[in-house]
Amino acid sequence: MAVSSVLSVRVNEKDEQILAQMAESKGVSKSKLVAEAIHNYVEMNEWHRKVIAGRIQMADRGEFATKERIDALYTKYSVAQS
Repeated sequence: MAVSSVLSVRVNEKDEQILAQMAESKGVSKSKLVAEAIHNYVEMNEWHRKVIAGRIQMADRGEFATKERIDALYTKYSVAQS
């Protein structure tokens, strides 16, 4: 099991009330919901950061979409080229 840390956060009163209602309806603590939300945020943003870094590396190597590939995407999605 991963070691956890205690983190204190401030939220506005309305968000806290909604969070409390959500926690009660799910039968879990507010802390558990906040920890889940933070985990999902970090996971999504870390994935996004890695994708961007990979695309930058591809661009640095000169790996760009060909004109044919771009034209095929325009055709596939029925988008008029300008």
